[in-house]
Amino acid sequence: MTQRIDLTPLPYRADPLGYFGQLKHRPGAVLLDSGRPAGPGGRYDIMSCDPQAMLEIDQRGTVRCQEVPGLPACPIAAQQALLERLDIEAPQSDLPFLGGLIGYWSYDLGRCLERLDGTAKEVTALPWSRVGLYDWALIQDHQREKSWLVASHDRREQVLAWLAAPACGNDEPAFRITAPFTAELDRHGYGERFRAVQRYIHAGDCYQINLAQRFSAPYEGSLWQAYRRLRHATPTPFAGYLAWDDKAVLSLSPERFLKSRDGVVEARPIKGTRPRGQDAAQDRLLAEELSLSIKDRAENVMIVDLLRNDLGRVCLPGSVEVPRLCGLESYANVHHLVSIVRGKLARHHSPLDLLAAAFPGGSITGAPKVRAMQIIDELEPSRRSAYCGSLGYIDHRGNMDTSIAIRSVIADAGTLHLWGGGGLVADSNEEAEYRETLDKIRHLMRALDSATAVRPLRI
Repeated sequence: MTQRIDLTPLPYRADPLGYFGQLKHRPGAVLLDSGRPAGPGGRYDIMSCDPQAMLEIDQRGTVRCQEVPGLPACPIAAQQALLERLDIEAPQSDLPFLGGLIGYWSYDLGRCLERLDGTAKEVTALPWSRVGLYDWALIQDHQREKSWLVASHDRREQVLAWLAAPACGNDEPAFRITAPFTAELDRHGYGERFRAVQRYIHAGDCYQINLAQRFSAPYEGSLWQAYRRLRHATPTPFAGYLAWDDKAVLSLSPERFLKSRDGVVEARPIKGTRPRGQDAAQDRLLAEELSLSIKDRAENVMIVDLLRNDLGRVCLPGSVEVPRLCGLESYANVHHLVSIVRGKLARHHSPLDLLAAAFPGGSITGAPKVRAMQIIDELEPSRRSAYCGSLGYIDHRGNMDTSIAIRSVIADAGTLHLWGGGGLVADSNEEAEYRETLDKIRHLMRALDSATAVRPLRI
């Protein structure tokens, strides 16, 4: 039966956490967070819960959906079939999401798309993908300072009751790290893998490899409190919160992976990083150093070329262009070089076709992509789980926006995992690259555990 979707205005809140705090305990609760009011650049917050169906791809690549049996065995085809089951009639609106899929696609979902035979082991029990079919959403537009409830009449009354209920979660156990973060690789182990990458590059296997290392710590208490700490320390435009059972993805990503709107596709790869300075003068010097860095610009251009090829697989011939190359963007803790790649999606391709054509994002694999992924699978001891995967939505009208899940924390069975990585090329310096992996995630560790500021990592 077709549901009619209406738009109901709600009081605007600059901070989305108040609204989502009333929904976070519901099944399938999800927040796609623009980082406002502190974060730069983000426009929309999208939140929902109680999906019509939840589809998971397990660690063998098997499709599982209790509510909708008989979906195709191919993960991407299954998600497309689930999306097409959404039977709604929505008004004309420029809001980005009027019902569809919301969730995550882990880096390891790439094993369903490319052949990988490495020895990396699973360290979490998270499925390779978890997406819900949502027929409603609460959306905040920070540019226009408006909030909307996108829902059918019955759903609207239900959601309004949830929002009006007494505040929940005040009695949640306090979040805390119960032991220091521990590095999976010691300095020697990282060095061995760095040198192996250099051998592959000089042998001609690849031009660039994104090498990451994992850090872990036990925790107890509320993961929602943990996310609030992380968000306060690192406001970013592509953040997200998904939690279920004893698992969660807490993402503070600055990087868009793929956006599709009215048939126009956009990727915004990040390559090139410097920390923010201790004062304004040092900050300007670091930003200028990054902008002029031949090495960092070369890394960025390699990934732009890779993405041009990926987008070209599903875009109209001749439509892929690069309107910005190596632009400087500054965030709370780092400066980045960010490029923009655009194209026009061919009519016979869907946003999920686009996702499959470009997944996982080239900025976190290296180039050429498949060989880089094979080398990563050989050298990194652990599989990446949701790290370097993607969070986002796919709307029933064909709109899509997804992130690259860097700067992300994965919770599973009482343990937090986070990764730091960077792109290695022929002229990379081992010590500098090692320090960069620590610099990228140290502020996340400090947000989660203030003691990290005064005690060293266990490396």
